[in-house]
Amino acid sequence: MVDSLRIVSIVGARPQFIKAATVNRAIAAHNEARAGTIIDEKLVHTGQHYDENMSQVFFEELEIPRPAYNLGVGSGTHAEQTGRMLERIEKVLLDEKPDVVLVYGDTNSTLAGALTAAKLNMPVGHVEAGLRSFVRTMPEELNRVVTDHISRLLFCPTPSAVANLAREGISRGVHQVGDVMYDSVLFYARKVAPLEESVLRRLGLAPKAYYLATVHRAENTDHRERLAGIFAAFDRIASEICPVVVPLHPRTVKCLGQYRLQAGKSVHIIDPASYLEMVVLEKNARRVLTDSGGVQKEAYFLGVPCVTLRDETEWVETVEAGWNTLAGCNSDAIVEAVSRAPAAHGATDGALYGNGDAARRICEILKEYRAH
Repeated sequence: MVDSLRIVSIVGARPQFIKAATVNRAIAAHNEARAGTIIDEKLVHTGQHYDENMSQVFFEELEIPRPAYNLGVGSGTHAEQTGRMLERIEKVLLDEKPDVVLVYGDTNSTLAGALTAAKLNMPVGHVEAGLRSFVRTMPEELNRVVTDHISRLLFCPTPSAVANLAREGISRGVHQVGDVMYDSVLFYARKVAPLEESVLRRLGLAPKAYYLATVHRAENTDHRERLAGIFAAFDRIASEICPVVVPLHPRTVKCLGQYRLQAGKSVHIIDPASYLEMVVLEKNARRVLTDSGGVQKEAYFLGVPCVTLRDETEWVETVEAGWNTLAGCNSDAIVEAVSRAPAAHGATDGALYGNGDAARRICEILKEYRAH
């Protein structure tokens, strides 16, 4: 009789699907190799974020399995959204009876999945454990902290993440595995090469002749002064230094309208890009300006200097290595940070975030956990 490990993976937003897909590919490779324990994974989409780009093409393009469950939670306040998730996730877990529940990152889906599993006395595995911005007013920070403290398996991307957990008294079940996003970028970088020329031509862009900017975090979009400062900086940079391309997030569109703000005429606004298109845009940008944690790391992996539109970052290694500059939301500070950013000099080796085998290591640890 073949031993099996039942896993339920819970995700709620497009970046989490991409991370979960990396682990799913490692699981498939493990099962194909018939290396002892068979891992049976069911993917649950809470529906926290509706993303029209997550069509059938999204799943086919990125080789991501469609979720076994789509809970359709939708938007709402943090309490409303998390409450609906708790109720619906509980039904899934009671039906599936998994050996481990995997959660990713720092969203409300992360917290709800972990909390529901812990209440049912089901082991929780947290991918991207130990990250800290040390700003408890950020919902993401609260989600990370609570999830880590109720997880039994903590998959850390960096030594600093392990150290953060140790300072909070968490040492059992902690594993430094590297970053699954590095695995992902290595995998998809091969796929974007044939797309680069067509994507850039369609948008009227030349390699290394534009800056790429993204803004979506509530700490920026939900405060008029912060959002105004960021877009004023984009306008100055586009007018005086280099074209700025902004794939505009739906939340940002809504807030710009609410605050009666407009992007400057020199700023190149485009629709949200698919993941592969974003990798093309990141890879070919002269600089990246972002408040996204994932984009900060992808810029580092692709060797593109980054200016972060926040006052802090959980990815401190990119700052310490000189690839990332914290600029906040002040227009003058952002423009100055752009001027001080180093010249791009090719892709890094990703060494700060492992060897590109984080997902495989997670599978091995899960298998060993089941054996005990």
